[in-house]
Amino acid sequence: MRKNPTKKKPWKWVLITVLVLLCAGIAGATVWGVGVYKALDDFSKEPGESRFDGFVDQPELEPPKWEGTERVNILLLGGDARGLDEDQVPRSDSMLIASLDPVTKKAHLFSVLRDTYVDIEGHGRGRINTAFSLGGPELAMKTIGDLLGIDIQYYVYTDFEGFKALVDAIGGVDFEVEKDMHYTDNADGNRYDIDLEAGYQHLDGDKALQYVRFRHDAMSDFTRTERQRNFLMAVAKKMQSTWNIVQMKKILDSVSPYIETNLEVSDMLKLGQLGVESHVAGTAQVPPMELIGEDNVAGASVIAVKDLDELKEFVQEELASDDTMPGADPSASPGAEGTETNGLDADGTEADGT
Repeated sequence: MRKNPTKKKPWKWVLITVLVLLCAGIAGATVWGVGVYKALDDFSKEPGESRFDGFVDQPELEPPKWEGTERVNILLLGGDARGLDEDQVPRSDSMLIASLDPVTKKAHLFSVLRDTYVDIEGHGRGRINTAFSLGGPELAMKTIGDLLGIDIQYYVYTDFEGFKALVDAIGGVDFEVEKDMHYTDNADGNRYDIDLEAGYQHLDGDKALQYVRFRHDAMSDFTRTERQRNFLMAVAKKMQSTWNIVQMKKILDSVSPYIETNLEVSDMLKLGQLGVESHVAGTAQVPPMELIGEDNVAGASVIAVKDLDELKEFVQEELASDDTMPGADPSASPGAEGTETNGLDADGTEADGT
């Protein structure tokens, strides 16, 4: 239980963090680099340094141990810490799961819709993005794992400044912006306005942040999560060209202040070889459109899951699939282009771009 839960409404965009995937590629290749090893070790914050120190340990929430031979699932979380004290935790309004199978060498990415209404252990029912602020990363892992029917062993958390630092550290990313994107954000002196033109272009950290934040689409979070998955894969591809000790130390030092994880360096080393050998076999949104229902709680719209068992079956079917195999539907695999739709948020209100 949170000792001093924050009531401050957080920024409504949560960044994609790809550090687990990055570490998967670099740990095995740079284990002999003392500087790199130290930078990776700094991702695990000591007591007194962690944003999550205010949460009381609960044995029932302790994640299962990964032995290295079974599927491993990593929850990627992000938040906006602006205006919050160091012991306060924002909601995770976007969440991704990276799932890797050491047997098939297939990796899958799942985006979890933030307004999905679920059971949160010890807190009744609520939006899935509130689990993080109520009980920290372990409660978020347990809540999302229960919903999808999978064990989640690890988490990686960062804020949007960490995302910008990562993109800048790798020299930016060349990417197709599928439409004009404009939004005025009057908070923080308009520091986070969105102003992008359509077309293939070079995105630095600031422009990349604008791209993955934008949700001024018909279906808001639905299309934004697709953009995030697409950009995640573009960043991972760019990382493949920077795998050397000098660059890795620079990259890791740039993002280390913004990262928290329960991954130890030994875990990263095990993930390293798996990451090198694996390929992204598919990505998906959960719950999928066909399992989304409408509900209303205290006058607010939320996303209901029509059938929990069917959702778990969907996840298993996705994990068994491979969009890269001959005969796979190309439209099922995300490319650089996002999906354009047309104007209301998931709850029926106008999308606001935050």
